[in-house]
Amino acid sequence: MWSILQDRIDPAKLRPALASDIEVKHFSSPRGDYVVAANVRDLIHFRFEAGDAEILDLMDGTRTVEEIVVARLEATGEFDFSGIADVVRTLYEGGFLEHRFIDVDAALSDHLDPRSHGRKKLRTFAKTLTVEWFGGPHRVVVWFYDRGLRWFLTKASVIISSVISLAGFVTFLITVHDKTFKFGGSALAAEGLIILFLNYFLTFAHELGHALVIVKNGRQIRSAGFQIYFGSPAWFVDASDSLMLERGQRIASSFAGPFADLILGGLASLVIFIFPHMRLAHVLYKLVVLNYFLFFLNLIPLLELDGYHILSDLMYMPELRSRSLTFVRHDLFRKVREWERFTGPDIGFALYGILGVAFTIFAFYFGILYWKQLFGGFVSSLWRHGLITRLILLLLALFVGGPLIRGVISLSRLLIAKARSAWRAIRFRFETSWRVEAAEMIETLPIFDDVPEESLSDLAGRVRLRSYSADQTVVRQGERAEAFYVVRAGRLEVFETEPHTGRESSLRILGRGESFGELAVAEARVRSASVRALENVELFEIDRSTFHRLLAGMVHVPRFAPSFQEMEELQQLETFNTLEPDELADLLRQGAWTTFAPGETIFRKGDKADTFFTIASGQVDVLQGRKLIRTLSRGDYFGEIALLLRGERTATVRARTHVRAYRLDRKGFDRLLKDAFKKGTLNPHAPVDQVRSH
Repeated sequence: MWSILQDRIDPAKLRPALASDIEVKHFSSPRGDYVVAANVRDLIHFRFEAGDAEILDLMDGTRTVEEIVVARLEATGEFDFSGIADVVRTLYEGGFLEHRFIDVDAALSDHLDPRSHGRKKLRTFAKTLTVEWFGGPHRVVVWFYDRGLRWFLTKASVIISSVISLAGFVTFLITVHDKTFKFGGSALAAEGLIILFLNYFLTFAHELGHALVIVKNGRQIRSAGFQIYFGSPAWFVDASDSLMLERGQRIASSFAGPFADLILGGLASLVIFIFPHMRLAHVLYKLVVLNYFLFFLNLIPLLELDGYHILSDLMYMPELRSRSLTFVRHDLFRKVREWERFTGPDIGFALYGILGVAFTIFAFYFGILYWKQLFGGFVSSLWRHGLITRLILLLLALFVGGPLIRGVISLSRLLIAKARSAWRAIRFRFETSWRVEAAEMIETLPIFDDVPEESLSDLAGRVRLRSYSADQTVVRQGERAEAFYVVRAGRLEVFETEPHTGRESSLRILGRGESFGELAVAEARVRSASVRALENVELFEIDRSTFHRLLAGMVHVPRFAPSFQEMEELQQLETFNTLEPDELADLLRQGAWTTFAPGETIFRKGDKADTFFTIASGQVDVLQGRKLIRTLSRGDYFGEIALLLRGERTATVRARTHVRAYRLDRKGFDRLLKDAFKKGTLNPHAPVDQVRSH
């Protein structure tokens, strides 16, 4: 029974097939081609680099996961156990495969929660200050679109609207110059409520503009709702399906919201210019000022609003703001302090990050003054009209100021977490329980299998506990290796950076119990990749001097030191150069190095096919009878079909020179592939569900 069950749930035997309603779209950009896959049922989007996207083409239901690994080997010459396992798991859990994923944990938690649906919504709003409506918004937007609003997206309408907007802005400037109205001053409570109501209408029109362009281009609106955004009540639309649009269409979608503001502001400006003495004209004037202020604020690309999305699409860099702020927080002052050379991308990230921080501070200060002028009289009026209006004012302050209160709470938690982390690092030096945990984790690493207990104890006694916050870089590509690390808690991303363009390529995700930097420390090499924290992480750090002091005293351990040389030799082969140290160590355990003399037959046509070879040195001939088919040399491989089939060899292979090769049998291949599914850390290869909310 266990044998049958094990065979049924073996992930390597799964035949992944993309569901029929999954949409895959290829995009080209100067920063590298990529693919976006869309689950149109749930409107979940994953973005893949071009290399990973080729895996999608192999998921047609005819190949098992192990066959996909071999197919990728034949196409690229590289084994990619973890990468393929992560892509399959990511697509499965995102509902992209015909074999549907059921989140049992979430379903069980939902059924065990006795609270009603309404109470859950209230609790969600209290935490996020957001009320979200799934499914229905798309039908509403389509209804508006079909009943006349599509006309506003025609070329003629855009020209007319632009003329009205320009004329309205000119009349607004004339009104301001003539000082017909005052912006500040006292105001009745009713006037303040009118401005709030009209402001909601403006934000609704703004979001409707985004949504109409998305619907016009055949995409869907996943959700919409109401939220308190930086203290301002506002509507929002989830425009994540715009990821499937072309760049020009995405830019049009981002600009549609501000353009709607400009049209309405222009119409209102014309009204108060023509009828300056009408009732509540001064209230409408305040609304126009607010509208133009938010229009220009929205288009400044230093905040993550519409202008930012337009700029990031123009630059083909959707992660511009996050990367810039990360560079300013963690890399800028280090580079200045160490007199390290700044590359072109470094300068760009530094300038954008510094300007972004400065403008955020300015916008916050200016916003306080602005809202004070706009609603100062409204607040004073409520305060003067007795206890009931004061209670209403207090509730409004809590409602609108919720994000600020939550921000203060989050900052306090962050400071407490930092202090706690520092205290734990100090306490770590004096407690043995941490040392035991470090020793146990180090002992489970494949490369430390042969280290004696006393040596492990010596190593663990010198371990340091390090904490890193999200987005903080732990080690950098090209720097000298001063330590290696074991992950105690959290997840980290290993990535390579292209020197000239600054483009990053994600390699893998590390989780608890995994390590990095061993080979670089052992071989005194520079780092071949960077590692940064995806969330708050804790690492056990073993410095270089401790590492070499341990190795120097281990002559009596026959396999430990040579294992680094063997792993280094494996990693230099193209077939295995994408594998990490733990995978290389597993590979050494599952296979073996072997040598062949000149003229020695490695296998004959008709022999049982059960072994795969990769050549480290020398040459071999592939023969059909006496006919030479081809000659293979260093880096080439042969016998890959043996990883899948237990049939017979289709050709004879004979050593032409002295040959050193690495041999892997079917059992070892299966073990490596199964272990790739047990890592417990999905590789986002930036497969992210990118949501663009406004």
